[in-house]
Order: sequence, then structure tokens, then C-alpha cells
Amino acid sequence: MDQCDTCAWYYYDEEWEEYVCGRDLDEDEYARLVQGAYRKCPYYRDGDEYKIARQQ
Repeated sequence: MDQCDTCAWYYYDEEWEEYVCGRDLDEDEYARLVQGAYRKCPYYRDGDEYKIARQQ
């Protein structure tokens, strides 16, 4: 999924030495996500912490 790069849940896991999704998903949710059942990730959260501050 191309949105992952800017997602707040996406982080580098030093143990696995790769980027992973940190969202807690149960087995069914994970299976739907991996199988591509969604056009856009329903768990996406913008990782830009300053987005709201710039709008003020």
C-alpha cells in the first residue's frame, strides 16, 4: 500500500530490521488487509503531527 510511508502506524522495527505496521489487528482484519480486500487502508492515520498546527 502506497499510503504506508506517511502513516502514523508505520515504523521501523529494529528486531525485524524492516518497516512494519504497528496497528493492532486481529487475524480477520490482517487477512483482509493482506489479501487486498480494501482499495485504501481503513486504518490509515496521517503521521503529520504538525498538520493541525499549520492550520491555526
